[in-house]
Amino acid sequence: MEVQNKLAILADAAKYDASCASSGGDRRDSRDGHGIGSTTGSGICHAYAPDGRCISLLKVLLTNWCVYDCLYCINRKSSDVRRARFSIDEVVQLTLSFYRRNVIEGLFLSSGIIRNPDYTMEQVIEVARRLREEEHFKGYIHLKTIPDASPELVERAGRYADRLSINVELPSASSLKALAPEKDAGGIERTMSRIHLRLQAAREARREAAALRSLPGAAPAAAVAPRFAPAGQSTQLIVGADASDDRAVLQLSHRLYRGQGLRRVYYSAYSPIPHASRALPPQAAPLMREHRLYQADWLMRFYGFGAEEIVTEGGFLSLRHDPKLAWALAHPEAFPLDLDRAPRESLLRVPGLGVGSVDKLLAARAHRRLRRADVLALGASGKKALPFVWAVDHRPRPTDLQALARPAPPPQQATLF
Repeated sequence: MEVQNKLAILADAAKYDASCASSGGDRRDSRDGHGIGSTTGSGICHAYAPDGRCISLLKVLLTNWCVYDCLYCINRKSSDVRRARFSIDEVVQLTLSFYRRNVIEGLFLSSGIIRNPDYTMEQVIEVARRLREEEHFKGYIHLKTIPDASPELVERAGRYADRLSINVELPSASSLKALAPEKDAGGIERTMSRIHLRLQAAREARREAAALRSLPGAAPAAAVAPRFAPAGQSTQLIVGADASDDRAVLQLSHRLYRGQGLRRVYYSAYSPIPHASRALPPQAAPLMREHRLYQADWLMRFYGFGAEEIVTEGGFLSLRHDPKLAWALAHPEAFPLDLDRAPRESLLRVPGLGVGSVDKLLAARAHRRLRRADVLALGASGKKALPFVWAVDHRPRPTDLQALARPAPPPQQATLF
């Protein structure tokens, strides 16, 4: 089979994995005059760097052959799909070719399970090793960690990859056992823990190396810490393939952020696949549900919300309101807030006020009392906040909240089961 035909099959097969953003990667040093593709970006899939740049990655599977039979996966063993497999050299040359034509700035590589997890992981690692050591490729590399691969192979993968990820797939161990019997939720989290411990060790080694280099008379390269996946690790959850509600999804995400130090949890709304098992729902999960989970995830990571309190409607996030507004409407006793006295953590719970907006208000009130105009100066988000705050020249009316509670009818929600 020609390489272009393989690319069409294996790039399409990789589209179901959402966790390909590259934020957090560091610049690989090219001052020696060698190396191509050096980038500090994040993110042919597109992602955004911390500075706002759009970065493109070649996103492919090494192969869509798989010995596993996960019911939700289009590439499962029993699926009737076209199969293909790249050689290691083909992936290396494709990556270099796309980069030289300025199409990509990095590689996202995953694979179906061939023979066994260790053999597959060895093949994936060899692609990264060839790119780094033989081709001097300095671009971003994200490698999918194969479940049940040996710790030694995971360690090797981290030497070459900027980010590692292993998908937990489903919100509950029982669902994973039912829909993906060859996979083990406990084993997946044990691999995450090993990566987390290795990342912590790498960070500590970098701190020690920096301290040594700062000593008087020390050469710049006196202490160089070994690299290990500097952009950390991430995971992905399929939403809507089982009966788990949003509270269960967010509780798992919260536990993984705190216990495994994940950079990101990605959510993927379940979409029916050809010849699907009757154990799966016949309809797709609403994309709005996926969107709300990302919003709730943001509230947990940056706004001090707990997983338990975000969900306000019988275990599922509101499809009608964004999670912060839904929480505010469910807790009228918490509002309105005095803009001149409310602590930062309380202001962060006001709908419409983001981290930057709150910091601007706090900086302004250090010198004077805040007014309605200060809130409106924040733009549309400030107008959204007015029903929940009061200032020296502003008092919200009860009808303001009532109007917010009666928006346009919500979108139709697909039945999960």
